[in-house]
Amino acid sequence: MLIATIRAKHSNAIIAWTAALFLLAVSPLWAQSPIPAPPRVAATSYLLVDMHSGKILASRDPGAISEPASITKIMTSYVAFEELKAGTITLDELVTISEKAWRTEGSRTFVEVGTQVPVEVLLKGLIIQSGNDATVALAEHIAGTEEAFTQIMNAYAEQLGMTSSNFVNSTGLPDPNHYTTTQDIAILSRALITNFPEYYAWYSEKEFTYNGILQHNRNNLLWRDPSIDGIKTGYTDSAGYCLAASGVRGDMRLISVVMNSASEASRASESQALLNYGFRFFETHRLYTASEALSDAKVWKGSMETVSAGLNRDLFVTIPRGRYDQLDASMDVLSSVIAPVEVGAELGKVKIMLGDETVAEAPLVALEAIPEGNLWQRTRDHVLMWFDSE
Repeated sequence: MLIATIRAKHSNAIIAWTAALFLLAVSPLWAQSPIPAPPRVAATSYLLVDMHSGKILASRDPGAISEPASITKIMTSYVAFEELKAGTITLDELVTISEKAWRTEGSRTFVEVGTQVPVEVLLKGLIIQSGNDATVALAEHIAGTEEAFTQIMNAYAEQLGMTSSNFVNSTGLPDPNHYTTTQDIAILSRALITNFPEYYAWYSEKEFTYNGILQHNRNNLLWRDPSIDGIKTGYTDSAGYCLAASGVRGDMRLISVVMNSASEASRASESQALLNYGFRFFETHRLYTASEALSDAKVWKGSMETVSAGLNRDLFVTIPRGRYDQLDASMDVLSSVIAPVEVGAELGKVKIMLGDETVAEAPLVALEAIPEGNLWQRTRDHVLMWFDSE
């Protein structure tokens, strides 16, 4: 784990320089292998991002407005998972299938009008079979109508920072006011995997049978690559072939989003090429964990003389393979703060450098609350601060 900056102050500069020349002479493999340009992807918009660090490794027009087709159902399932988490619905709860749900065009789970189907079955039909009928039935059950459900979808999109998305249905059927971007789908995918790992596992299931009908997951990468475990395909004539995919190799999870590819085979091969590129040439490391004490700051007029400083979230970094030992961390901490200090108060920042490039940066925050001290402590520190400022 990278703990802190260790920088030589040039007192042994000649020895260090001589040693460096020797190592370069006897170890020519130390030279860094160049990273090639990302593969050319036959899609109007695409994005490859590291799940944990958020580092974008390849992209083309990630902010371009696109029709998401059935990739929309990632948001539909996200809303359902939030409802499950809140306890407003349960997996074994029965849903009565409406005529509207039954008549919805496109891919189907083959639920029958008037029958009662458990929420879990509808979710699996939505996720694995991409059933529009199951999707609409679930949306109606959660919000009363599909139209009301889309308001919830858009509220979560805003909450997640999906600034270029608008949903008008739960399925992804074409509508001029139904749109998103590869960047927004990547944001949503990261939230889905992070917040609901137990339900995300359904995205890796290859087949699902309902009403005596076996259907296969349309994500062909699940059969090609054992490291791939999701996420969702989409297709309409106007949207083209789309795929949001994710996989894990070692400790690294990547997410790719490909919009408007030319064919079912193309969206799979282009996504595979992007993921292979990211896994082959990059690596991700967790440098610090949330709430880990990394430094401390002087506290004046408080019940304690120092406060521990750390991060409010894990800090990950994605870098070219083989360069972890070249990372350099520096911490800029306030020289002093005045009590009271609240948990989460910003006390400085940590910066991670790779050569001349800043590869990660995060605020250092107070990990504990420091209340004001008693009268003696406040008076003493008031005097000491006056001398300290001279």
